Amino acid sequence: MSDKGALDVGTLALDERTGRVGRVMDHLGSHVQLRPPGGGLEWDADPGQVRPVTPKERLTARLAEVNAYSRNPHGKEAP
Repeated sequence: MSDKGALDVGTLALDERTGRVGRVMDHLGSHVQLRPPGGGLEWDADPGQVRPVTPKERLTARLAEVNAYSRNPHGKEAP
């Protein structure tokens, strides 16, 4: 976490409003931008509704990344 309590870019986080796990991509104004672990479109989340993932959520997100790679192994590097 940064000095202001915001999650660092690259951190896996849970958007508690939507229940979705995403990787923190940026902080823009009053929003945090998250991207699904396997890639895809970013979404904006309220920083007050975003928290670091638990170990179980991290494992689930890692599995999603590996599965996404297995569906398109030439489209991106292995995670």
